[in-house]
Amino acid sequence: MAAPAAGRGALTVMRQGESLGAAEDLDFGIELLNRARHGELEATLRLYRPKPTVAFGQRDAKLPGFDAAAQACRDLGFEPLVRKAGGRAAAYHEGTLVVDHVEPHQDAIAGAKARFAYFGETLAAALRSVGLHAAVGEIPGEYCPGEFSVHGVDPEFPAHKVKLIGTAQRVVSGAWLFSSVVVVQDSAPIREVLTASYDALGLDWDPATAGAADDLLPGLDVPAVEEAIIKAYAEHAELRDGDFRTLLS
Repeated sequence: MAAPAAGRGALTVMRQGESLGAAEDLDFGIELLNRARHGELEATLRLYRPKPTVAFGQRDAKLPGFDAAAQACRDLGFEPLVRKAGGRAAAYHEGTLVVDHVEPHQDAIAGAKARFAYFGETLAAALRSVGLHAAVGEIPGEYCPGEFSVHGVDPEFPAHKVKLIGTAQRVVSGAWLFSSVVVVQDSAPIREVLTASYDALGLDWDPATAGAADDLLPGLDVPAVEEAIIKAYAEHAELRDGDFRTLLS
């Protein structure tokens, strides 16, 4: 899975049992990227449930309302951070699943855009496998808008679409990190903190686009989605189980 349509490479699956902390989780993804670029880490898929976090983009941090937005996050129990990859603010908590895919690659920049389409469709297929109507594509008014976001469609109201997965990528010489945030459960706190944050930043968006998979398919939970994503990856790569603790040593 070193590049789209490149054949079945090996991919080690690391399930992180507990969050390391909001900032620590983000930083650890970059640490793994650096290990990969230096030949110290093979292709790895890291999955974890994060602490309540609002990850702002670099542009957000330069806006006059950023300090107020950050305080609003803290007031609502979310830690505000500024990430190195991605666009506008995105929120996540224990009801979401973060998937960090890290691979060493000699020419990592070459396939950057193709990866968005490839992995976006892989993730959408995983959601469809559990019964959701999911597709790749930006929906009008979504938070942290992206061409390759994954959205779900309400089967009872097909005009209503909600963003379920946001993706971001960081590319360095010799490796890439593709990070996906899947909102599975408990969308209300995410919608609330995004509303407060975007209001403070002076950014327009439609709160109705913020939702969770279980809004569209009641009863769906994070473990079920995690298994579906791993099965979807198994269609494209030779998976092997790894011990996350070995990454911490």
